[in-house]
Amino acid sequence: MTKTVEMNIQGMTCASCVRRVEKKLGRVPGVQAVSVNLATDSGRVEVEDDTDVSTLVSAVEDAGYEAPREEREYAIRGMTCASCVRRVERAIGRVPDVTGVSVNLATEKALVTGFPAAFQGGAVESAVSDAGYEAEAAGGEALGDEEVDVELAALKRSAWLAGLFTLPLVLVAMGRMLPGVGDGMESLLAERGWMWIELILATPVQFWAGRRFYRTGWAELRHLAPGMNSLVMIGSSAAYFYSLLALLVPSIFPEGTAQTYFEAAGVIVTLILLGRLMEHIARGRTSAAIKQLLRLQARTARVRREGELQEIPVEQVRSGDEVLVRPGEKVPVDGEVIGGESWVDESMISGEPVPVARTAGDEVVGGTLNQNGSLTVRVTRVGAQTVLSQIIRMVEQAQAEKPPIQLMADRIAGVFVPAVLVAAVTTFAVWLAVGPDPALSYAFVAGVSVLLIACPCAMGLATPTAIMVATGKGARMGVLFRRGSALETLARASRVVLDKTGTLTVGRPELTDLEIFDGGENEVLRLLASLESASEHPVADAVVRAASDRGLSLVEPAGFEARTGFGVRASVDGHEVAIGSDRFMEALGVAFESASTAAGRLAADARTPLYAAVDGRLAALLGVADPLKPGSAEAVDALRAAGFEVVMLTGDNRATAQAVASQAGIDRVVAQVLPEQKSEEIRRLQRDGREVVFVGDGINDAPALAQADAGIAIGTGTDIAIEAGEVVLMRGDLRGIVQAVELSRRTRRTILTNFGWAYGYNIALIPLAAGVFYPLTGWLLNPMIAAGAMSLSSVFVLTNSLRLRRFEPSLQAEASAQPAATGAGEDRRCAA
Repeated sequence: MTKTVEMNIQGMTCASCVRRVEKKLGRVPGVQAVSVNLATDSGRVEVEDDTDVSTLVSAVEDAGYEAPREEREYAIRGMTCASCVRRVERAIGRVPDVTGVSVNLATEKALVTGFPAAFQGGAVESAVSDAGYEAEAAGGEALGDEEVDVELAALKRSAWLAGLFTLPLVLVAMGRMLPGVGDGMESLLAERGWMWIELILATPVQFWAGRRFYRTGWAELRHLAPGMNSLVMIGSSAAYFYSLLALLVPSIFPEGTAQTYFEAAGVIVTLILLGRLMEHIARGRTSAAIKQLLRLQARTARVRREGELQEIPVEQVRSGDEVLVRPGEKVPVDGEVIGGESWVDESMISGEPVPVARTAGDEVVGGTLNQNGSLTVRVTRVGAQTVLSQIIRMVEQAQAEKPPIQLMADRIAGVFVPAVLVAAVTTFAVWLAVGPDPALSYAFVAGVSVLLIACPCAMGLATPTAIMVATGKGARMGVLFRRGSALETLARASRVVLDKTGTLTVGRPELTDLEIFDGGENEVLRLLASLESASEHPVADAVVRAASDRGLSLVEPAGFEARTGFGVRASVDGHEVAIGSDRFMEALGVAFESASTAAGRLAADARTPLYAAVDGRLAALLGVADPLKPGSAEAVDALRAAGFEVVMLTGDNRATAQAVASQAGIDRVVAQVLPEQKSEEIRRLQRDGREVVFVGDGINDAPALAQADAGIAIGTGTDIAIEAGEVVLMRGDLRGIVQAVELSRRTRRTILTNFGWAYGYNIALIPLAAGVFYPLTGWLLNPMIAAGAMSLSSVFVLTNSLRLRRFEPSLQAEASAQPAATGAGEDRRCAA
C-alpha cells in the first residue's frame, strides 16, 4: 500500500535544483516515485504507508532547500486515559502529509505539524472521528473554558442520569433477595413484573448514559486496539443482553440460570462514569494560564503621529513609533526610553520585589507597570516579538508537550483488556465444544461470568478515587492539586528547584540592619522614616515599617526631592535629612568612609547598604534585604531528608544567590538566569532522566512551572503562576511542599494497593468464572455472584482510598505566612 505526499519546496531556481531534490527524495527508504515541479515549487512523492513523512523533510533540507510546514492546534474531546492519547496520535499520524503530532491529555489538545494538504478537507478531524473521538480546530489562543466545560457538563449529565436510574434499579434487584422485603414486593407485583421494571430502569443507563462507551469502544475494536471502553461496553452489554434473553426466552437457559442482571449492567456504567467524572475534575484545566497572561497586555497605546498624540489599539502600533506612557499605566509594547524618567514595576518579568529606575536609553517591557513619572518610548518590538508574547508562547509549548509519565492503569490495560477478551472467547468456545447439554447455554453463562468478573470497575476507580480523596485532604491542609497526575509525578520526583524571591524569601525588602554613627537610634530612625514616608519606593516602605514597629510617630517632610538612581532628601523637623547610595552621599558632600567597611559586609551578606545623613553628617548605615520566609530552612532540611536534591534558581547575581542559599541550607545554586531561560534550565535538569519539581510564584516563573514534571505555585503570588502550576500552596509557607510530597507518596502507595487488589482479584477469579474447576468440583460461577464479586472489589478500592482522609503530615505549615509581593529587580536608587 502506498500514499501520496504533497510538499512545498522553496529555494529551487533551475532544473538542476529539481534533479538534486528528486535524487535526495528518491534515496529515502520507502519512496516509490518522485515528481518535483519548479514552476509551482512543489513536490509529489509516492511512499509506502509506513514511511515516516518527516524523513522526506530531512531529505529536502539535506539537499539545501526548505520544505515549509504548518502547525495547527486541535481541541480533542472524549479522551480519558493515556491509551486514548496513543490512539489519537496514531490516527492523526496516518493522515497523509502529517509530519508530526503531539497529543496532551491534560490540555485536551493536539499539536499537528504537516504540509498544507494535511489540513484540507477536514482530514485530521475525520481521522480523529473515525478513532472514536471529536476534534475541532482551535484558534490562535489556548482553548477556552467553553470547550472544556462541554466535556465536564456531558460527564455530569451522564453520571446524574445513570445514578438516578441505577439507585432504584439496585433497590429493586437487591430488595427481592432480602427476607421479608422480597415477600412484600412479590405480593405487590409478580417476579416477571419486577424484571420488566428493571429492564425499563436499566435501558436509559445502558444506552443513553453509557453511549460514550459504545462510541469509543466500537472504535477501539474496529482499530484492533481494545481498551477500557471496550471492556466496559462488552461487560455491561453482556449483562444487559443476557438479562434481556433471560426475560424474553428463559427456556434456552439451563435450569436456575435464567436470572436477570440488569443491576450489574447499570452499576458497571454508573461507577465507571463516576470515576471518569472524578478524574476529569482532578485533572483540572490549564488554558486559564494563557488567558491570564493575555490580560496583562495593554489594549491601547498613546502614539505620537503627525505631531499629535493618538490613542490607538496596540495591534496597530508599529516598530519605530513613539509612545507616551503616563504614571500608573501599563507599558504597551517593548521599547527604548527616549524621554522622561520613572520607576517601573517589572515584577511580572523579573520576579524581584523592587521597581527599577528607567531613564533615557533604558529598555522597557510591554505589560510592566509605570509608576510615578511619564516616559516617552520608541517601540522596538511588537506583536509576537515582545517579551510577554514570548512568555505566553513558552507556556503554550511546555503545556503542549506530552507529560513524561503514563498512567499505570492504561499501561496494564493495554495487555489486560485483550487478554480478558481472549479468555472470554476461549471460555465460550471450549464450553460449546465439550460442555454438557445444553452446551450453548453453559457456554454463554461461563463467557458472561468471565466478562463480569473481569469488568474493570475497580481498575477504573483505583486512580480517580484515591486522587479525589487526596486532593480533598490536600485542600484542607492548604495544598491544592490542580491536576491529579501531579500526585504521581510528585511522588516519583527526586529533584526540587526553588525560585528565590517570593518563594524562599518574603518577597519584599525589610530593614535588617541599623548602625548609628551620630545621635540616638530611635530619633535617627524617626527622622529617616519621616523622610521615606513621602516616597512610594518599596525600600522606603521597609524603613517606615521598621519605625512603625517601634511605635515611633512620624512627621510630614518639607521640600521632598527624589533623585532617580541616587536617593531622597527633605527637611524633617528642621533637620536636612538624606538617604541613598554612596554616590548620593558623595554628591551631597557627606563623608561616609567610616561606614565603608560595614557597608561591604552588608553587601557580602546579600543586603543593600544605604547611607543616611542628618544636617550634612553621616548619621547611620542601613541594611535592607529580602529575608527568608519562616520555615524555609526547615522545609529545605525536610526535603533533603526525604531524598530530594534541592536547587535554587534565580535571576539575582551569584553573590546574593549564594548568601541566601547558605542561609536556607541549599548547596546547588543556578544564578543570573534570565526569565526566558528558566524553562530551558528546567529542561537541562531533566536531561538525566530525573523528574523535576519547580516551585515559584512570579509570572516569569510560569514557563518553568509548566515545563517541570510537577510545578508548585505559591498561592500568595501571581494568578498566572497559580494557573500554570499543577500544585498550589495556598499559604506562602514552604513547609507545604513537604506536606505535598508526603501526601503524594502516600497516595501513590494507595493507588498501587488498589491496582494490586483489582488485578489480583481478577486474575484469581477468572479461572473460577471460566469453569476451570467444574470437572473436579462441579463449580460454575453464577453471573449474579460474578457481578457481586465485582462490586465487592470496587468497595475495597473505595474503602482503601478513603483511608487517605486520616493522613497527617510530619511538618505543619503556619496558619498564615508573610504574603509574597510580586515584584522585583535591582534597587537602582540605592545600589552602592
